[in-house]
Amino acid sequence: MSEPTEESLLAALAERVGIANHYHDIAGTYHATTNQTKRALLSAMGFAVQSAAELVQAIKAWDEAPWRRLCDPVRIIRAGSKDHLSCTLPLEDGRERDIVLHWRLSDETGAMVRRGQTGPSLEAAEVRFLDGRRYVRVEIALPDDVSIGYYTFSIQVEGAIDAPVSSMRLIVAPEQCYVPQELEHHSVWGFALQLYSLSSARNWGCGDFTDLNKVVEWAAKHLGAHLIGLNPLHALRNTFPHHTSPYAPFNRLYLNELYIDLERLPEFFSSEDARRAFATTEFQAQLKLLRDSRRVDYDSIASAKRTMLDFAYRQFLKENYRGEEPELAAQTPRAKLLERFIETEGEPLELYAIFQTLEEERRLIQSKMTMWQDWPAQFRSPGQAAREYGRRHRKRVRFFQYIQWVASEQLKETQRLAKESGMAIGLYNDLALGAERNGAESWMYQRFLIHDADCGAPPDAFAPEGQNWGMAPWNPIALKESGYEPIIRLLRNNLRFGGAIRLDHVMALARLFWIPRDRAASEGTYVHYPFQDLLAIVALESARAKNLVIGEDLGTVPDYVREQLAKSRIFSYRVLYFERHEDGALKGPEEFPEQSLAVVTTHDLPTLTGFWSGEDLRVRAGLSAVPDDASKQQAWDERQRDKGHLLCALKKELLLPPGMTEDPSSVPLMTPALCQALHLYLARTSSLLVLANLEDALEELSQTNLPGTVEAHPNWTRKYAVSVDGFLGDPRLRDLAAVLRSARRYDKSSHDSTASAGRLEP
Repeated sequence: MSEPTEESLLAALAERVGIANHYHDIAGTYHATTNQTKRALLSAMGFAVQSAAELVQAIKAWDEAPWRRLCDPVRIIRAGSKDHLSCTLPLEDGRERDIVLHWRLSDETGAMVRRGQTGPSLEAAEVRFLDGRRYVRVEIALPDDVSIGYYTFSIQVEGAIDAPVSSMRLIVAPEQCYVPQELEHHSVWGFALQLYSLSSARNWGCGDFTDLNKVVEWAAKHLGAHLIGLNPLHALRNTFPHHTSPYAPFNRLYLNELYIDLERLPEFFSSEDARRAFATTEFQAQLKLLRDSRRVDYDSIASAKRTMLDFAYRQFLKENYRGEEPELAAQTPRAKLLERFIETEGEPLELYAIFQTLEEERRLIQSKMTMWQDWPAQFRSPGQAAREYGRRHRKRVRFFQYIQWVASEQLKETQRLAKESGMAIGLYNDLALGAERNGAESWMYQRFLIHDADCGAPPDAFAPEGQNWGMAPWNPIALKESGYEPIIRLLRNNLRFGGAIRLDHVMALARLFWIPRDRAASEGTYVHYPFQDLLAIVALESARAKNLVIGEDLGTVPDYVREQLAKSRIFSYRVLYFERHEDGALKGPEEFPEQSLAVVTTHDLPTLTGFWSGEDLRVRAGLSAVPDDASKQQAWDERQRDKGHLLCALKKELLLPPGMTEDPSSVPLMTPALCQALHLYLARTSSLLVLANLEDALEELSQTNLPGTVEAHPNWTRKYAVSVDGFLGDPRLRDLAAVLRSARRYDKSSHDSTASAGRLEP
């Protein structure tokens, strides 16, 4: 037999770790993964692959690793299933009869749930010899009546020379995600909005949680809406233009302090320093400028709120604690609530606050923001030096923990208000795919990330060169070794604030497009993730939080991914613009899957008014994003055809407003009547959830984000032309809500809003 070639060894290792040998793009075009890409991604994952000898050694180590440890780091089973886990022991021939495996199952508090033993006279399920030593794999039957949750499965071997002890994380998950009982027989609707875009006479230049409360109460009580969709509320650096995208956040575990309403904090008003600074002519003039501006001035708002939060925090310490740093002792119920929050959040919040404190200090020293990769060596990782720094600066660390506590309490209050106001779901939050590589989350979880690769998307008609999102992807090997701890924490922190959640680019549960660092997106390929494990964790966290899960499944989506998502009751995300047949005709309302959320458009696409007028085409042409006049004309002609398809679909459903025909020339501009007709079309679909974008109802022209631009276009900054106070009397919002409400009748009295998951089948 001939020796394997270096190319075949490279392919073998790549296959083992999940790097795709090839893929098909959205158009069905075949792309082979080059050896150069395989080698670059394997190196990024930590493998030595520069020679055939190194590849042989890497493959050997990979294949032998499961045999050289007593048990795997994590095992996931479905509740009620009869299952087992494997243990691997180095045993001489025949010694199985002398071995007894004692096991103990403990819950998350450490309390013992079960114990048992396997053996003596164990049966070898498999035997392998490594370096002349005999290894035996044996199986332990798991209890089939353990409730869903996270457990530690500890094993002690009796009868072996070294009597090894080991443990693993055992995750018991439900088969499917939670779906509210209210959706068993009723479809519901709501509004989607960008929280920062809300304007009011009282906020400090961008929407805040008090504005959101007013919108929620208005939408529930006056319009009959049952959910409010939000942009990701993750922590941002809040500096324009590079650190304002909610989809490239500073940290997804925590909230953006820009949304805090300072005037709801008792310590803000009891602080003499805060009151004095707030009352100055200069500060009030600045607030007026920030409120009156049609754009969100992130830098100025962040500076104003951080200054006032600092005053409030100092007063909070004065009123609620005694002792000096670091021996602060809580003295009041309010202080004890903060301490309980800090204790519950544990290490992640501690590390986040340490990062914030370190970054603040480095900025003061160097008079500019610095990347953590350039910090002094001892602080470039969340190790002992960083933790010791946190202990020395306990008071300042607690300041950043205090900010998160305040934000968390205000957002939780909004969800409580939504449910009390009669909403079936309430807040529908959004979890971004990744975080910026220079932010706090990437510092905290750097050992779980691939730093020499970016994630993105392969070439398609929307982006012929592919897309590079500039974020470091998760390392699937490191995630599994950790028992999926970062993913669990990320889901848990984001599921606690609402009744539903949108997982951005949900296909990443199965595979993600990796691009070698500093290479073109076209040189990337897909890397596979432990799909079934991650689906199980999503289902478990969804069930615990009683949150509906929607997966943003736009783009290149393999059939098997959608099948498994549906099986897990993760709702599909359907955009009217994209729901077409091959000839361009819109799918009929009955063709939308029941288990889905339907919208007309998204933050990355033109608004209805912008789409109809071609505003996005004009903007792209003005930015030289369209190469020549022929391309501009082609784009305009395609838009006219798309508009015609929409009008034809409305005509087929007898929804065309009076005076309009299927000819786009009969409808030169978007009108409230046409907007209502398109949403009524959505409301007639089989989708159980329908969202109307606030900017569509308000006839906003410009889209929220123009993908592929940063400095050239003011993304993520626009405010709505109508203030929160003006919503109630706006006939466009009232009439659109009436249309949706009549098409999606919901009788809350027939259901208990606190009921458990329903019996909806995919």
